[in-house]
Amino acid sequence: MNIAILAEFAVASGGAEKVAVESARGLAEAGHAVTYLQAIDGPADALLDHPNIARISLHNTDIWDRPAHRAALSGLWDGPSAARLGAALDGLPVRPDLVHVHQWTRSLSPSLFPVLFARGLPVVVTLHDYFMACPNGVYYRFDTTAPCALTPLSPSCLAAPCDGRSRLHKLVRTGRNAVLRTTLRRKRLDVIHVSDASVARMGGLLAHLDLSHHRVDNPVRVARMAPADPARGDAVAYVGRLTREKGADLVAAAAARAGLPALFIGSGPLEAELRAMPGVEVVGWRSPEAVWDTVRTRARALVAPSRWYETGPLTVYEALAHGIPVIASTRAGAAEKIVDGVNGFAVAPEVEALAGAMRRLSDDVDLRALGRAASDRYWTAPMSLAAHAAALGGVYARIREARADLGRAA
Repeated sequence: MNIAILAEFAVASGGAEKVAVESARGLAEAGHAVTYLQAIDGPADALLDHPNIARISLHNTDIWDRPAHRAALSGLWDGPSAARLGAALDGLPVRPDLVHVHQWTRSLSPSLFPVLFARGLPVVVTLHDYFMACPNGVYYRFDTTAPCALTPLSPSCLAAPCDGRSRLHKLVRTGRNAVLRTTLRRKRLDVIHVSDASVARMGGLLAHLDLSHHRVDNPVRVARMAPADPARGDAVAYVGRLTREKGADLVAAAAARAGLPALFIGSGPLEAELRAMPGVEVVGWRSPEAVWDTVRTRARALVAPSRWYETGPLTVYEALAHGIPVIASTRAGAAEKIVDGVNGFAVAPEVEALAGAMRRLSDDVDLRALGRAASDRYWTAPMSLAAHAAALGGVYARIREARADLGRAA
């Protein structure tokens, strides 16, 4: 098949970009022809250097790097960006069989969808977040530091000062979601969920749209090696952006209560606050290889205590692949890979619950068993690029068959 992948960046700087790039590589290695449409100019990951992958830049800029008045208007409807997308598709030597959208909120707008529909192309969107339903994208109240319970675009939602950046951002994003609803009304769209929890939650939030739902695990690019020995670790580890919604502060507080050092790999708004706490070590960002070298050497467990309904944090899967037990938030989609007490613990993102799980790490024999189970269970059904590409190929085939059935019925 000829697949066009649309993402805003071509480097694995975040979860969605990482999945887009690795999906492209996995599909190319499976024999598919891939055109990677990169919305924003910038570097490209070496994974995209493959004979079956062609990369095209749309030469967009980040909406929030534009003057405020232009950013607001572009966020609602960006005609020039849509035109560049259309021209890129029309200029391809071979018409794609399907367009797979991973990102569109940073430099594009709802205007991209009419461009795709007008060309009669099947469109599939991976739901890395909640932007298809929720204006702030995470279905989380930054003002109350709690998951949202409001109906998106309801009067209560419109009044809530919930955005993580500002009222202006909330206003623009609310307008964008209203435009998106209008744009997608009576249009068929296929969406991919990366966890069972996303299927359950987003299915209800998006009931107003004509969607076909599919379930595919994110790819995890980890080479198999001997499992780590977490019993040798001296700390609990957190990997990622240091923010309150991801629960970085909860890790520090719970570790102190459990009497364990806390190691943070990453940076973010909470960095200064964490550095000032006793028993905390913040080492900043590291290369992926250095991250897991450090975790394998230092970590008794990885802690991922998201306060928001995170769809599928990749660090959880990567830790399990390395044989590192995980303490995961029950609100995160990745918790479905945790068997409590077998390869880690799934607990509420609360200090005492996390501290209780950390205290259970003190028994070295049990800890080694947890690590072995983490590795064994992961590698029984690894979330490899090949497995991901095979699952995507199955989804694409079902989408094409469904469209063919509609054509025959017409």
